[in-house]
Amino acid sequence: MRRNRNGVRKERIIMLASSALVLTALTVTGVFVRSNRAKTGENNVLDFSAIESGAEETAENTTPGDDMGTLFTEVGTDDLDYDPFFQEANSVNVENAGTVDESKKNTEKTAPESGENPEDKPAEKSGEESSAETKSGKEEPEKQEEKNNADAGAEEGMFHESVETAEEMPADTEAIATAVQPVLDFGDEDNLVWPIVGDILINYSMDKTIYFPTLQQYKYHPAIVISATEGETITAAAEGRVASVSYDPQLGNTVVMDLGNQYELTYGQLENITVSEGSYVVTGDIIGTVASPTKYYSMEGANVYFKLTKDGEPVNPMTRLN
Repeated sequence: MRRNRNGVRKERIIMLASSALVLTALTVTGVFVRSNRAKTGENNVLDFSAIESGAEETAENTTPGDDMGTLFTEVGTDDLDYDPFFQEANSVNVENAGTVDESKKNTEKTAPESGENPEDKPAEKSGEESSAETKSGKEEPEKQEEKNNADAGAEEGMFHESVETAEEMPADTEAIATAVQPVLDFGDEDNLVWPIVGDILINYSMDKTIYFPTLQQYKYHPAIVISATEGETITAAAEGRVASVSYDPQLGNTVVMDLGNQYELTYGQLENITVSEGSYVVTGDIIGTVASPTKYYSMEGANVYFKLTKDGEPVNPMTRLN
């Protein structure tokens, strides 16, 4: 029993000693941490008086705005850290490659007039040297420009066209159509097709006079008058270019067509004309419809006036109609 009691006492003593040691260590640690915090707080206190004194010294040492221009004018370009490659093109102190300053040209031209001694000028270069330099000066910018354009096209993934290729391209489709128009070549052996199917009301007659029912008189006739129906379609009798579209009191609306080689066809008594001056038509194209007859052909009725001329002289169209 005594041994058990002694063991219990020893354990209690040990526990009390351990607790005392732990409390002592915690107390010492807390005192150390508190002292460090106090020192840190003292270091973080702002000294406003020192800040104000520093601001006054900075204001005294600052250069006034009015003196800034003088300060920078005293600094030369040699003192500046700059790269001439990044200077703006065509700026005051930059000379672009491949160009000549016009002011320098004028100065060189007017220098002898201002009283300068011509002997002070450098000796002029020979014609071969100056031409060689001029040629090389022109070629270098051109090569450089072509290289830059090629690089830009390669970077963008686009096809690069030269100036010559762009100039050869057609401006628009209308210009192409005009360029490929066929050459008019109506010859003495070529024939015509009927512009409309019908009977001959008044025939061609230039060797003797012929009777006109409406006018009730005899007269020469340089064309033929073909019977037709109002509104009937009229087609081109040959390939040609429309020379004029006009109105005639006797023939009504007329279309004159150039066939080439000084041949011309005249269509009269038309309406609803579908062609215009300068347009090209091929054989069989519609040029209009039959109109009501003018008062000069009221007795003959609706008709188509059809005349062929060469060099302004009438030709019998019946000799050319199939």
